[in-house]
Order: sequence, then C-alpha cells, then structure tokens
Amino acid sequence: MGADGSKNRKRPAEGQEDEDFSSGWRGFLSSMGLSIPPGLCRLAPSALHLGQRRMLQGKAPDIPEHVLRLAGVGPGKLRAEWSLPGFITMFLPEFPHRTVPGHKHFQVLSYIAKGSFGPILKVKDKTEQKTYAVKVIPKSEILRLGVLEQSKEEVIVQRQVRHPFVHDLQDCWQTQRHLYIMCDYCSTGDLYTYWQMIGQFSEDTVRVFAAELGCALGFLHDFGIIHRDVKMENILLTDNGHLRLADFGLSRRLERGGRAFTICGTIQYMAPEVLSGGPYNHAADWWSLGILLFALVTGKFPMPPEPDHCSMLRKVRSFPYETPLSLSSPLALLITELLCKTPSRRLRTLDRFKHQTFFRGTTFDLALLQRQPVEVILELRERPDRAAKARRGLTLSLQPLKGFDYDSFLSPPTTPDTQLDANTQTHTAAPFPGPSFPLQPAQEKSPHGEVFV
Repeated sequence: MGADGSKNRKRPAEGQEDEDFSSGWRGFLSSMGLSIPPGLCRLAPSALHLGQRRMLQGKAPDIPEHVLRLAGVGPGKLRAEWSLPGFITMFLPEFPHRTVPGHKHFQVLSYIAKGSFGPILKVKDKTEQKTYAVKVIPKSEILRLGVLEQSKEEVIVQRQVRHPFVHDLQDCWQTQRHLYIMCDYCSTGDLYTYWQMIGQFSEDTVRVFAAELGCALGFLHDFGIIHRDVKMENILLTDNGHLRLADFGLSRRLERGGRAFTICGTIQYMAPEVLSGGPYNHAADWWSLGILLFALVTGKFPMPPEPDHCSMLRKVRSFPYETPLSLSSPLALLITELLCKTPSRRLRTLDRFKHQTFFRGTTFDLALLQRQPVEVILELRERPDRAAKARRGLTLSLQPLKGFDYDSFLSPPTTPDTQLDANTQTHTAAPFPGPSFPLQPAQEKSPHGEVFV
C-alpha cells in the first residue's frame, strides 16, 4: 500500500489511450448533467481525441480554483467551456436562467456608462414601451475576482425592498456567459452631477434631500440591510427631482445587533470604524449621510481623499469636523451628531433623526414629501451644460457597443448615440484626484476611490 508503481506502468496502446480518454470524458460530462452516446465517441476516436485535447489545452479564463470547484470543474478539466451546467447553477437561484428574448423584444438606445464589471445600457422594452437601465456583467469577471456571493447579495437585497426613495430592481437573469440586472431608468441623472453644476445647495433643498435619504436608510436598517456606499453618485433623481438611493453592490444583510468587518465603500464617505476594519454596524451609513450633507451645503468635502484607508483613518481620527459658521445652528447640530466618531453616540436611528430641530415643520410622510417638485433640480436639468457635467469631462468610448451580442440578448442601436447618456451611473468619472484602489473592481466606480477588501 502506498507504493508508487508508475515506473513499472506500461504506456497504453494508441487505441487504448483514445478509449480511456473518451470514457473519462463521458464520465466527466455525466457528472455535470450531460451525456454523450458511447457510439458517438467510437465513430472517430482520433478526431475526438484531438478535439478534446484542444479544448482541454485551450486558453482558459483565469478563474480561482475554489470557484471552479463550486462549479464542479476540476483544475484539469474543461475550464474554458462555459456551456456546462455548473456555470449556470452556481448563479442560481438569484439569477434565473432563461432563453433571452433578443432584439425583437429589447432595443439598445445608448451606452450609459462603464459599471464595475461591464457596460450599463439604456434599453427599451418594445412590448411595454418602457425604458430601463441594464447592467451587463460577464460571468468571467465575477469568477475571476471572486465576488460571486457579492453579486448574489446585490440582487437578494434589492428584491426584498420596495420604497419610494430606493431605486427599484425590475428583473435579473443569466445567460450562458453574462448576468443581467435591469432597473428603472432615471433620466434626470444623479445628485453628484447637479452638485457640480450648482456648487452648493440651499438649506431648504438640503432639508428635503436629508428627509428623503433618512427615510430610505431607516427603512433599509429596519429591514436588516446596511448599504455601505451612501454617496452622491449613488443617488438618482426622479422627473420631479426627488431621490432614489441606488447601487446595492456593496450592501449586505445585517440584522440589528449584527457586526461587519469588511473595509468597503468610498473612502471619503467611510466612517472611522469602517476604515479601521470594524467591527461596525448600520451607524456607518449615518456617518456617510453626514459627509454627504456637509458636502451638499458647503460645496466641498470635509477633507480630501487619501491614497489608502490607513492614511485616511489617521486623518479622520484627528479631524475636528467643525461646521462652517455660515450654517444655521440646527443644521450644524445635525451634521455634528451624524459625524460623531463614536458609533454608539452617533445619531443612528430614523426616530432620533426626525426629531432634530433642523426638521421642525418638515413632514416625513412619504407621499407628502414627493408632492412638491424640487424646483432647483428641474431648473438645472434644462441647462445646456448638464450633459458635459454628467460626462465628468471625459469622452466616453462606445467601443462596448461595436459588434457586441451579449448572448444575442440585445441588438446594437442602428444609430449609436455618440453622447454619454445623461443618466445616473457615471462610474467612469474622475473629477477629483482621489485614489483608485487595485483591490477589487469597486475602485472603478467612484471618483473618490472605492475600496473593497
């Protein structure tokens, strides 16, 4: 027992090698839920042998071994074949596998932006005559970067929540090589674009924004969800200028009393307990809201970003977070309580938030909040420089639309829009000299430097 008999092992005859190889191949496919009639393999063993060798020796995607094991694919077996059932089942049940409707059902109107993993497209449903934003995510990127569970968590969270100030997920599915996440299309754009245009908002406008975002966070936290990436770029605007909290790519389910430890988010918005590696909880989202309100009303962030989270943590710990004297006392008090460095003392519940002096006379009724349009947003939306601000000074290439088929889901537009769609998802922007972190793809999403470790 345990002896190595390889030295005495005879080399099989050529025909025997073909037969063994074919037999092993059929066994592998059988384990994956596929079958090949034995007679088919006997028709041309040499040709089959050659074809198998090419498939096995062909260039495969750079996928971690533990991910291949999840799919039931060993390191020495057909790594490059994406039609195997394992590469479908590993994304189930969050991403249903379905036959794609094709261009007869959907039409690509324009390329909105570059997302974290792939393009975000403006798509028209020809049947319903509705427009949506669709993220197209290559499975190879998800597996290569080891963020399978993160991608599932995003759609799990969004399926569970329905709120007037939270961006709705309409549908999601998978094909052989791609994942698709379809959400409502917000043509007005994102809050960051309008902040750039106006410089700073009045306290009255900030009061409306703060009430709506506070309601959204309170709802998510009561539902056991922490967002972890509250920032202006992730806040979309409706036709009436009201807010929709979007992009749940870093969110996770976290019950009251639960703790998280992952350093993730956008560095300028990250609470000190997140920067330090935890433990942290839902209070971190309220810190991010404090940073956001500070920037909206003053026109600048409390401090510029640092190239890494350790340097940022040192600055955050020493920074006094004093509000400018130009702010009213109620707003200064609200921001000060949100930017409390001790999470247990921080303003971190919707009930306490609503009772701040700054909101005296403000309704938190969801229907009433949406009744009056936000006039400043409607005015800025008509300005001719809005498209340029949405582009963040970049010329966006339409290369992803050239000749793409995305599993025949969509057909290219007959006359591609050469302008960046003035929509929400402006992940390619870089208006600040903020850092990019080569730790995970989240670093592509923000001008302030996102990190996920």
